[in-house]
Amino acid sequence: MNKSSICDAALLESATRRSIRYLTGIGERKVWPAPEALRGLAQFDTQFPADPADPEAVLDLLDRAGSPATVASAGGRYFGFVIGGSLPVTVAANWLAGAWDQNAVMSVTSPVAARLEEVAARWLLEILGLPPQSGVGFVGSDTVAIFVALAAARRALLLREGWDPDVQGLFGAPPITVVVSEETHVAVHKALGLLGLGRERVVRVPADSQGRMRAGAMPPVLKLKVPALVCIEAGNVNTGSFDDAAEICAVAHENGAWVHVDGAFGIWAAAAPGREHLTRGVADADSWSFDAHKWLNVPYDSGVVAVREARYLRESMSGDAAYLQRGNTRDPGFLTPGMSSRARGVEVWAALAALGRSGVADLIERTCRHAARFAEGLRAAGFEILNDVVINQVLVSFGDDITTRAVIAAIQTDGTCWCGGTVWHGRAAMRISVSGWATTEEDVERSLEAMIRIARDCRRQAAAAN
Repeated sequence: MNKSSICDAALLESATRRSIRYLTGIGERKVWPAPEALRGLAQFDTQFPADPADPEAVLDLLDRAGSPATVASAGGRYFGFVIGGSLPVTVAANWLAGAWDQNAVMSVTSPVAARLEEVAARWLLEILGLPPQSGVGFVGSDTVAIFVALAAARRALLLREGWDPDVQGLFGAPPITVVVSEETHVAVHKALGLLGLGRERVVRVPADSQGRMRAGAMPPVLKLKVPALVCIEAGNVNTGSFDDAAEICAVAHENGAWVHVDGAFGIWAAAAPGREHLTRGVADADSWSFDAHKWLNVPYDSGVVAVREARYLRESMSGDAAYLQRGNTRDPGFLTPGMSSRARGVEVWAALAALGRSGVADLIERTCRHAARFAEGLRAAGFEILNDVVINQVLVSFGDDITTRAVIAAIQTDGTCWCGGTVWHGRAAMRISVSGWATTEEDVERSLEAMIRIARDCRRQAAAAN
């Protein structure tokens, strides 16, 4: 294979130009794609080609029909689903890592991927205040990270009972009591189902008005000293509130239970001096899961799992075969489920290296201030804020449920910004999540003006109809 077939410089340069044009123009377009852009997706629905095509023509179609139909979540006015953008340095690192095309399963398949994961893991534990000896794995999402952490927990808890679940399976195994909050994220239940622990075979602990698990309502079953797993949250997906990790960990550990913290985005509050008090006690847990593609703003997909006793992570994710060339260093693929994976640690390393401790803190504090401004502006305009705005999450009601849902739909159609809907304590609400590094004060004020204008129009229309 000659050099020109390995690297089509003209094609890569075209992709670079198109990517730059997309990103520089993202602030001028609507956040949700226009109807004609969505109709343009029909251009992809063709018969499978019989013969090769010109790569530039393929790229052109992808850009021409695909780029307009994207959601502008990389811009500064997307506030839905706790989706961050991508820092420029992480986009660049992603491009370079894509060119490297490394399989990050073992150090022998990619020394650079293994080393960057090792460094990024150490930095993550440091900036989040987690135990430095913890084992860390890089996966595709917080959901996968939860799955991996709970697999490690399952192994640790059953080994104490003289049962090896990875060898003996779960048939006849001692039961594990799973304790969750009534506000626990769906990802935890999904992971429990995948692990054979049961999505609904759980003990639910009531939550307070902000969605925090009531630590004083921990179930008496823990005192029976049975194998038990307690799942708590650092950052409720609706309100941003934090369970009382210090008290819950103390009670759970007194009774031999394993505590897992689902910190999808909220755990990053630990990196900001003005917010880290919210994560008090989080480091006392036994395992943690979180995303890098949310508040750290690296490209999708990027999740992280950490386990205090690293051996349980290694053992639960282990695998071996005669052809595998294991090294004496950290082999990433034996800390996660996959036997092949892209080098996700490259982008995490790039983000942390470029931002530094103060840059990460500023990113967290800045987006929290933007969220507080949204709450302040909407409240001043006469709308009801349903949560205590402690980090980057805001819940707002525009009146009754019908009106609130109408406002959400109108805001999404308008395209100035994009926010999603939710239900909080039986009431429809709009959820504003400020997670992107690119959001500016100007973006906030422009979006706030649109929200208030649209909400008032919807109220007038509702009043006229009545």
